[in-house]
Amino acid sequence: MSEVIVEFDRLSRSFGKEQALSDVTLRFERGLVHGLVGENGAGKTTLIRHILGLLKAKQGSVRVFQFDPVRYPKEVLGRIGYLSEDRDLPDWMTVVQLMRYSQAFYGGWDETFAEQLRDQFELDPMQQIKKLSRGQRARAGLLMALAHRPDLLILDEPSSGLDPVVRRDILSAIIRSVADEGRTVLFSSHLLEEVQRVADRVVLLHHGRVGLNGPLPEILLEHIRLVLRFDVPQQTQPDLPGVISWQGAGREWTVLCNGGVEELRTAASNCGAQIVDEGTPTLDEIFLARASS
Repeated sequence: MSEVIVEFDRLSRSFGKEQALSDVTLRFERGLVHGLVGENGAGKTTLIRHILGLLKAKQGSVRVFQFDPVRYPKEVLGRIGYLSEDRDLPDWMTVVQLMRYSQAFYGGWDETFAEQLRDQFELDPMQQIKKLSRGQRARAGLLMALAHRPDLLILDEPSSGLDPVVRRDILSAIIRSVADEGRTVLFSSHLLEEVQRVADRVVLLHHGRVGLNGPLPEILLEHIRLVLRFDVPQQTQPDLPGVISWQGAGREWTVLCNGGVEELRTAASNCGAQIVDEGTPTLDEIFLARASS
């Protein structure tokens, strides 16, 4: 069996009357890229803050490397690399000062690797952090998260501020290489095409609950997109079984469903519709369908 790096057992969390997480049970295994997706307010950041020990589990439990991250921060945080969406870096430092400062906190800091990343990210060692562009700050934060070769790399909206070339050539390569070396990546992003390109498994959070959780190929194959053409124009969404979402009007409608294709095919035929096209939806289409259902 694969080693479990992060485990949530029936974790719930509320802030006042707002329920941020509700009965979340998940496992993140070693050597895989785990994509975490969901609309704003779905609970992604709250989940990550529990991993980092910034929030204490009040209902349910959290284990990272088999430890409670709140009670055992030394055993947990030294093995995590974290890139936050905020890029909260000390503005007064230069890049090289930031590297030396970060090195003091991690026994596993790899100076050679850190310099390779700095060159790859085209960061001037004498440039002050406050003078870096948004994309450069993202690269600097990614360097700090990677240089100590963490067992768990957490990327919270890592592509914010990065141009498409950097996202494609650097971010995906780093995520894949970290996972191939036997470490674990938790990749939270609203860019679903990125998640689909690099993730091994995907967790969809919807209103604080786990809506989908599984290997990405299985999730994609479990869903199907169909185009239905009706003999008579439909004024409203037709009532057919197994449909998650509808788009269209009149005679032609596009539907997304999760299994039960033969039942849907029979029901469509019975109400005067013909399936004229079918295919596998993207993760983005599945997310939108699930989020709006």
